Amino acid sequence: MTNYQTEIKIKVPLDVAETYWNATEEDRQKIAEKIAFYVQSSNLSRKESLDKLYKTMDTIGQKAQERGLTLEILESLLNEDN
Repeated sequence: MTNYQTEIKIKVPLDVAETYWNATEEDRQKIAEKIAFYVQSSNLSRKESLDKLYKTMDTIGQKAQERGLTLEILESLLNEDN
């Protein structure tokens, strides 16, 4: 899939603009990626958001099991008094 890019203009406080203007090209790219991620994420429907959350939770659970977490260990951790 081709990823076309274009420029947009947004209004931000002056100190934010100055920080951007003084940033390195690498940091500017990171900022652009974060803005793109935020805009894409904010456009997800509730169902899409929940599906993404469940997928993330499944992945975390899978990795925890691969690293040795069992139901008994999890229950023990959850029942600990802090």
